[in-house]
Amino acid sequence: MGLNIEYIDGQTPLSEEEQEGLKIPSITTREELDEFEQLNIEKAFQWTFGKKLKVEQVFTEKFVKDLHKRMYGEVWKWAGVFRTSEKNIGCKSYLIATELRQLLEDALFWHNNQTYNAEELAIRFKHKLVSIHCFANGNGRHSRLMADMIIEKIYKKSFFSWGSTNLVRATETRSNYIKAVKKADFNDIQPLITFAKS
Repeated sequence: MGLNIEYIDGQTPLSEEEQEGLKIPSITTREELDEFEQLNIEKAFQWTFGKKLKVEQVFTEKFVKDLHKRMYGEVWKWAGVFRTSEKNIGCKSYLIATELRQLLEDALFWHNNQTYNAEELAIRFKHKLVSIHCFANGNGRHSRLMADMIIEKIYKKSFFSWGSTNLVRATETRSNYIKAVKKADFNDIQPLITFAKS
């Protein structure tokens, strides 16, 4: 039967091969997929509660992959695995590991040298992570949860509110989020920081 998914602005279409990685054959629509993914993401969120994580643990390829796997592992076979297909966003798939390693090294440097305040470091990390686009899908939600992990686990501050709404649906809030991400593409990070705290 296959998936019948309509993509909205900023979402990355899945290849046929990636769609075959769906673990729940009864899912056929975007609504059903969103529902199952959301349940999985909530479990990943619960997994993070009370966890004490050091800076050196968060800024690793292992943590980036593990978090994605925990968020999507019950829905997708390829959860936590770097994509091998090319997308309309992100670096070439063969460059993912290198680009991510550079980002992780940068983030450690920013943290150790207090280059940015907590919010800016977390949001710069989130923005660069989503622009690398490590995975076949779920990069936006994954990068937002990574920012939340950084702000909460490393800096002991509250999670970001991200417009206080579900950013998976085509709403005005999502549109504002996409605009802020696009401004960050041109190194204007403040609108994305403001949005994350809204």
